[in-house]
Amino acid sequence: MFIVLLKYAAPLEQIDYALPDHREWVEKQYERGLFLASGRQVPRTGGVIITRPMPRGKLEALLATDPWAEQKLVKYEIYEFEATRTAPELVKLNESVLQP
Repeated sequence: MFIVLLKYAAPLEQIDYALPDHREWVEKQYERGLFLASGRQVPRTGGVIITRPMPRGKLEALLATDPWAEQKLVKYEIYEFEATRTAPELVKLNESVLQP
């Protein structure tokens, strides 16, 4: 799984202007089943995305299609981890726990 930290690299006015396109992109990733959670950081300096397990290269290619990335409005920090324990209500989402 991955935790992706988005750091704004542009003024909030530019971020907000491109926000509808970014939200549409995020929604598509949920529809595809790739994202598990996402939202703004507090204070609002960027965002956070938690993804399903996938190859890192696939994630990097996916992030490159984010309108914010295409406009160079954000920078990404990607943290990969193996969730060896999961709350009972999240077990079905964590493929790594289900593997023998």
